[in-house]
This record gives sequence, C-alpha cells and structure tokens, in this order.
Amino acid sequence: MNVQLPPGGILIGLGCDLIEVQRIREVLERHGDRFLDRVFTEEERAYCFSMAHPHKHLAARWAAKEAISKCFTTGIGAELGWKSVSIYHGARDEPLVRLDEKGQLLLHHVGASHVQVSLSHTETSAMAVAALVRA
Repeated sequence: MNVQLPPGGILIGLGCDLIEVQRIREVLERHGDRFLDRVFTEEERAYCFSMAHPHKHLAARWAAKEAISKCFTTGIGAELGWKSVSIYHGARDEPLVRLDEKGQLLLHHVGASHVQVSLSHTETSAMAVAALVRA
C-alpha cells in the first residue's frame, strides 16, 4: 500500500535498524581492513575515521545500510550489496544516500525516486531510519 506524503510524494518502503556500537568495534578489532573493505565505501571510511569516535559513525552507517535494505525488502545480498549504499553528507551536514548501479536499478524497479535517511547514535547504540520515496 502506498501512503500519500505532502506535497504529493508517495512512501514506497520504510526500514529501521539499531546496532550496538561495541559490536562494530569488536568486528573491526578482529577483522580490520577486511571488514572495512567489505562493508564501507572509501567515502564512508574517510568520513568516519576523520571523527573522534569512528566506531559510532561506522555503526550508524551499518544501521543505515540495513535500514535501506529493509526498505527494499531484499536484505543485504545478491540484489543489494553492502557497498551498494554509501552515506555522505550534504551542505547542511545532513546524511544523504548514494546508490551504486545495483542500488539505482533496484530503486527504479520498486518505483521510488530517492532514499531518505536519518541517523543517530549514543556511546552505546546507533540507529537509522530509511524511506523509499517517489516524488
């Protein structure tokens, strides 16, 4: 079912995810660059490691990728890979979503025009909410 959004946008899909920051810290300690290379784009890595507490920012991006995969109802896998989604920041430092070719094809397939995302984190948890929208 599509829900009418003001002004005239249609909600196609909604997803959220919550993760413990410590979980990301532990995986990074165990697997290092292999983990980072598999999950995060260079753009995301550069941003996160420029921050005082990179684990919180990595965790928020992990949550965003999971939330977006839930919007598409695919999960992370053959149709949408970890690096199919990259979170970057706009002019007002707002989180924005960049999709690779696979992600763009999926976006078109479900009838959405863009992805909106909101991120948040504390010392212990990170979360994201994502929405697929047709303008």
